[in-house]
Formats: sequence, C-alpha cells, structure tokens
Amino acid sequence: MNPIEELTPKVVWKNFYALTQIPRPSGYTEKVANFLIDFAQKNGAEAFIDEAGNVIMKKGATPGYEDRETTVLQAHMDMVPQKTKDCQHNFETDPLDVYIDGDWVRARNTTLGSDDGMGVAAAMAIIEDNTVEHGPIEVLITKDEETGMEGAFGLKAGELSGKYLLNMDSETEGEITIGCAGGMDILCTMTYQEMNLNPEGMLAYTITIKGLLGGHSGIEIHKGRANANKLMARILFAAVNTNLACLCSWHGGNMRNAIPRECEAIVVVPKDKQEEFLALVEKCKNIFLEEFKDIETNGFHLTATLSQNVPEKAVPQEIQENLINAILTAHDGVLRFTPSMPELVETSCNLAIINIADGKAEVITLARSSQDSMKQYLCNQYIACFSMAGMEVKLEGGYSGWQPNPSSPLVAMASDIYEKMYGTKPNVCACHAGLECGIIGVNYPDMDMISYGPTLVSPHTPNEACLIPTVEKFYNYTLEILKNIPKK
Repeated sequence: MNPIEELTPKVVWKNFYALTQIPRPSGYTEKVANFLIDFAQKNGAEAFIDEAGNVIMKKGATPGYEDRETTVLQAHMDMVPQKTKDCQHNFETDPLDVYIDGDWVRARNTTLGSDDGMGVAAAMAIIEDNTVEHGPIEVLITKDEETGMEGAFGLKAGELSGKYLLNMDSETEGEITIGCAGGMDILCTMTYQEMNLNPEGMLAYTITIKGLLGGHSGIEIHKGRANANKLMARILFAAVNTNLACLCSWHGGNMRNAIPRECEAIVVVPKDKQEEFLALVEKCKNIFLEEFKDIETNGFHLTATLSQNVPEKAVPQEIQENLINAILTAHDGVLRFTPSMPELVETSCNLAIINIADGKAEVITLARSSQDSMKQYLCNQYIACFSMAGMEVKLEGGYSGWQPNPSSPLVAMASDIYEKMYGTKPNVCACHAGLECGIIGVNYPDMDMISYGPTLVSPHTPNEACLIPTVEKFYNYTLEILKNIPKK
C-alpha cells in the first residue's frame, strides 16, 4: 500500500491515489471514464457516460434524508500534462510517481493532477461510504475541462435534476467561490514558403529557455511570472533586427491555460557574427535574471547550444520579422484589475503556445475577463496585431463568466456551516480562473452553485502540490453541507 493511501481521510486519499495511477491528460480520458463507471457500479450507484463523454453517477438518499433536495457533486476528470524538461514521463501511458513531502503531496517532475483529482476523489468517497448522511446525490465528472470545458459545454439540459451544485474545483481551503471570469481561445495561423539557406559560412544554434515557474493562467497570472514565449521574442527581436540570426523554428508552451515555462528556437548565425550573437544571448540572460530575480526562484536557464547540423531552410526574412514583431507586441498578462475589487484581476491573457516550423506558424492565446466587453476588446487587439503580420485569426470556445449571486441561499448556508465548524468566516469571493459553473448554468439556470476545495499550489506546473491537512477540512465540510441540504 502506498503511504498516500494511509493519509486521513483514507477514503478520499485512497481514491485519489487510484486516480494518479490512471493516465488522464486532457484528450485522453476514456480510461479514467471507464474506471469511474466501474467504480460506481461496484458501489451500487447508477452510472453512465453521456453524449459529451461526461460521467454521471446517481445515488439515492440515506434513511431519513429522502425528503431533501437533490445535490450535484461536480468535478472534472482530466488533468494538465506538464513535466520538467528532462522528464521522460508519458502522460498517455504512465502512472504518476506521487509522494509525501512534509505536509504536501507532490508528483516527481510532473503535475500532480490534484486539479481536479481531489474533487473527483471526494465525490467517489461519498459514493462509496454508506455511513455518510445525505439526500439524493448526482455526481457530474466532466471531460476535458482543461482544454476548453468540452464536457460542460456538451452537458444537455435534463440530464441532471439537482437544485444545488457543489463544484469541487477551487484551490484555496477556506474560500467559497461564487463567480469567475469568462474566456476565449484566440488561434492565429498562417502558412509560408520556407526560404533556402546556404549552410556554408553559417552555424546553427538552439536557444533554450527552461526552469521558469509557469503556473495557472487564471489563478497566477497576476504574480508577474515570466512567459517563456515573451522572453524568446525579446531575444529574437534583438538578434534578427541586427542581422545576427535568422529564425528556422520556434516551439514554446503546450497548454492554453498554463503560463509557458519552456521555449526553444533554432536559428542560423553567420560564422563571423558568432561571438556577437553569443554576447547578445548572454546579455539577455543577465537582463532577465535581474528583472525576475525576486520572482523566478525555481532555477531559470537560458542557453544557446551549437548544433552539429545546419538547417537547409528558414523562415523568410519579412515573415520572421512580422511574426516576431507581432508576438513581441501582443499583450500578455494582466490587462486590468476589477475597478470595484482592485485585488481581483478582471481581464488578462496568456500567450500560451507558439509553433513555427516547416512552413506553418500558429500562436494560441487564452483571453479571460469577467466583462464580456473587455474580453472582446482584448480579442480585437489580437485580431489587429496578428492580422497585420499576415495571420488568420479565429476566436474559438468562448464562454461568459459566472456572475456572482451573493444573496444565494446556498452561499448563506455554506458560509454559516463553515463558521460553525472552524470558528472563522470563509472568504466569499469571485476568481479570475474559468470554472464550469457558468457554462452548466446556461442549461440549468435555476441551479444554485458554489465552488470550493482544498489548498493546492502551482497547479498546471510540475511544482503542483496539495496541502494534506486541508483535504480533511474540505471533505468534512462537504459532508456537513450535504447533511444540511434543505427539504424539498
């Protein structure tokens, strides 16, 4: 038995550990969905996979609670697949290597999947434990939340009957989230005819950026962490505009909702400008280390490594200048804080993924805002910027935010319960991350919802960790809410 399965409450940690042993990156959730169906059936719950790929479980009330309203327990089954540069882990086939580090649970060199494996594990525990007191329960475990909330978008009206929804996908114990930002994916693409190179008199260098903290592009966008794509744009702008280098390829970031931690570009450099090029890279490295010395404390690395083979093709001069100029100009990070709540980010974007190679270029950005007009303003900035670079710009997967309802009966009840249990009032707030509540609410407008969870740090990065003592508080709190759900 793994030591994690011995943590308290065992029924939660046992199920969480089981989830870590099932590969479940976004886009590859069939195995975990089938696992959840099998789990539900073994524990006497009705279960099925809906047309969108979501797992839905239903369990009847315990004796004495048959007259209560139905409650929906909601989480998502997929996880963000992030790993360190040298890690060989295959998220599609390999179990996670999880371990206890003091008061924290972590995974070696990869994301932990506590976002939102903890929510799933808690729901499983309630399905499994027949001593828990509750009214009728429906469990909704959605598919591919991290890559576009596809499961929530695909959930049909009528699949659920619950009046209350407990979204267990927040990352700070002691907070009750009642609203969140909306989002939009911005996809910029183009094709180009590569230009031929004469390898004679040229050297090839691989510029590598790694070791950045990265992070969740909603929760941690305000922390001023470096974006690997933006740093690379600064280097390439200086090198290309001084004729020290020509761009052959550029790959940075791999998840739309994760601040890019790593980036790699291959350039060719005239032999007679080798020393000048290397001096420029070293200068940029020192500038970046000074700029982010109080933020990027994880071990930032910027290197230029000589390659044995010189590429025969590169991005044409005008196109590489246009692309680099657009990427350098495009906004990244916080655009505006909420005027009425200056501590809360209102509008931001994450310049998440760049792939330029073999005659194709793509730039993928996730824009977030609690104001639809500001979200559109940010999208229009990208349309204007990248259209001038000759790229086609598409807006995809848009969703509005979840509008707070401070007078919600569920919020009042959940706040009172928390204060009675733990002697302090919870922080009732909205967040800048995207939650599925607003999307689900489109087809279930009368459903009363809150979001909460145990404390997680650095989700969407290999530094992700779950604070062990908060899991018991989170789970016991959930049980108390279920016990106090009102009568019909």
